[in-house]
Amino acid sequence: MEEIKISEVKPEEKTSGLQFFEGRVQAGFPSPAQGEYADTIDLNRALITNPAATFCARVIGNSMVDAGINEGDLIIIDRSLTPHDGNIAVCFIDGDFTVKRLSMRDDGIYLTPANSSFPEIKVGEDNHFQVWGVVSHIIKKV
Repeated sequence: MEEIKISEVKPEEKTSGLQFFEGRVQAGFPSPAQGEYADTIDLNRALITNPAATFCARVIGNSMVDAGINEGDLIIIDRSLTPHDGNIAVCFIDGDFTVKRLSMRDDGIYLTPANSSFPEIKVGEDNHFQVWGVVSHIIKKV
């Protein structure tokens, strides 16, 4: 089972804002800059809705590459969100943490990887299982 390292987001830590470009950045044809550096943005405020229930983890492994989650990416996990079918979630199963897509079917819960090289995991009655939190954001190094 792949592992992830989980770190708590500490809201009391002093954060500094990054310069924020007010205009939009096109991913198509380039256009002249329409905005200016108007302000700063605090990524904690922009990405975290509930700091007391939010954690950050670094992904190890490649079972979620087809969902855009690669080894080394940081994921933001919100434990206050209710997990739903199709969510990407951090789950605790039989002593290990794993990140997978939740698939809630008539015959039970499945943890579905986003990489065809990995098997789907059916959560059985014998498993010690908990949806630990829902992935709300992915932070990548380019």
